[in-house]
Amino acid sequence: MKLRVLRSILVVAVGFAGINAQGQQAVAEFSGNNNLTTTEFEVKAPWILNWRITGNYTTSVGFELMLLDGKTRMHKGVVLRTRRAGNGVKLFQESGSFRFRISSGLANYHLKVEEISEEDAKQYTPRKGG
Repeated sequence: MKLRVLRSILVVAVGFAGINAQGQQAVAEFSGNNNLTTTEFEVKAPWILNWRITGNYTTSVGFELMLLDGKTRMHKGVVLRTRRAGNGVKLFQESGSFRFRISSGLANYHLKVEEISEEDAKQYTPRKGG
């Protein structure tokens, strides 16, 4: 079964502005500039991925983030593909054990997984056209 991933949410640079996410709980955090498969993390829905991509060549970076099942490492979906520096938030509506497979070319990344309340999740709105 494929994980349902909502498109980019809360436009770049907005981050958590305007969201009273008192119930946020950090679950996992990953930073670097290399290709890797992360350690397994367990998360309860709803949850968000707060991501930031930077680089010396802001229009020439390459970054791909795949979601894997934490136990089997089976592919669950593409979370993000970009060739530009930027940041944003993605909302997920499935609990479970997961890993990320990261492919990074000329890109520095920071990924933070946080559980949020159902109330906070309702405040996220997908970006139009994205």
